[in-house]
Amino acid sequence: MAHESQEAYFETLPAEAKTRLQRLQASVLRLVPGATKCISYNMPAFRDKRVFFYFAAFKKHIGIYPPVTRDAALIQELAPFRGPKGNLSFPLDQPLPVELIERVILALHREYENQ
Repeated sequence: MAHESQEAYFETLPAEAKTRLQRLQASVLRLVPGATKCISYNMPAFRDKRVFFYFAAFKKHIGIYPPVTRDAALIQELAPFRGPKGNLSFPLDQPLPVELIERVILALHREYENQ
């Protein structure tokens, strides 16, 4: 099913996942004032010249894409959450590390703003 907006996507989710994604949405809007909401690859995303941040809810986790590639210290800190391709997975049965994810948002924005 194609989603028309981030809000339409959120309405399809269980309450806990919806709340987490809304929190991430608010973080992006606060940290990157020029960012605009969009849907890309049928998941919520943000663009600022180009798409730099994707986030989605799955049965057992919140996924964040694409992987951070240029901040070695942050990559090391993200190791417990990184999948084989570097994408991030945050289990729904654990607290969401919002401050860490906010650093990911800023790192991805820096990586993609000049591409």
